[in-house]
Amino acid sequence: MTISLNKARTIIRKTLAKGREMEFKPLSVVVLDAGGHVQAFEREDGASPGRFGIAHGKAHGAIMLGIPSSAQMARAETQAYFINAVNGVYDGKLVPVPGGILLRDKKGAVIGAVGVTGDTSENDVIAGVAGIEAAGLIGDA
Repeated sequence: MTISLNKARTIIRKTLAKGREMEFKPLSVVVLDAGGHVQAFEREDGASPGRFGIAHGKAHGAIMLGIPSSAQMARAETQAYFINAVNGVYDGKLVPVPGGILLRDKKGAVIGAVGVTGDTSENDVIAGVAGIEAAGLIGDA
C-alpha cells in the first residue's frame, strides 16, 4: 500500500491548519509515497521559495533510510561520518533535522513520508503529526 493523493492532500491541509492554529511561521509540506516520489506539496503564502528542498530532504531521508529525520539527527551527532556518507549516496538530498515523518498504516507498514518546514523543527513535527493523525494514519516522528 502507498499513500493516496486524497490522503496526501488531507495531511497537507490539516498540517497547515495546525500551524495556523498555533500561530507558526508559514509552513511548507511535502508528502512522498513509499518509493520516495512526490505525491503532493504546498507552500503557504509568505514561506520562502527554498522550502521545497528542505521539506523534501527531510521526507526523502526518512523514506530512504526507514527512520524519521529526528533519528537521523541523533545518528549525525554520534556518527557524523555515516550521515555524511549517506548524504553523498543520495546526492545531498538528506536534511537530518526533525520534520521528516514516516507515514505508517494501521498495521505499521511504511506507506510514505511527510516533510514539514518553516518554523522550528519541533513545531514542524507538531503540525505534521497533527496532519497525519487527521488523515487516520500513524506518524513516526
